[in-house]
Amino acid sequence: MRKNSIKNTRINAEVQRELSIILQNGIKDPRVAPMTSVVAVEVAPDLKTCKAYISVLGDEKARQDTLKGLQSAEGYIRRELARTVNMRNTPEIRFIADQSIEYGVNISRKIDEVNRDSYNGAEDQ
Repeated sequence: MRKNSIKNTRINAEVQRELSIILQNGIKDPRVAPMTSVVAVEVAPDLKTCKAYISVLGDEKARQDTLKGLQSAEGYIRRELARTVNMRNTPEIRFIADQSIEYGVNISRKIDEVNRDSYNGAEDQ
């Protein structure tokens, strides 16, 4: 099976949706930040492993604490995923911090600064 087949794409979307619900409603670990979201999910074609890209609103310490909390709750998350998603195998989940949203916000801020500086420079002339 190809990695980006239609079946795999549907499985990725379903697992991402269910993981988001589980993180929102089921995790009681105080280390997990309340503003944690699942950005993307990549389930292997054999359904044995899964990479879940997690975005955390907060500083580096909040990000590290959230990843530790999620890793310690992996058994619970996997059990809930098996209960809600009907798959032959429930994949082992590996949580990875995703910083693409933070990177995009930072780039957008820099573009705004450059535009503001060039606008102020045009007024001076």
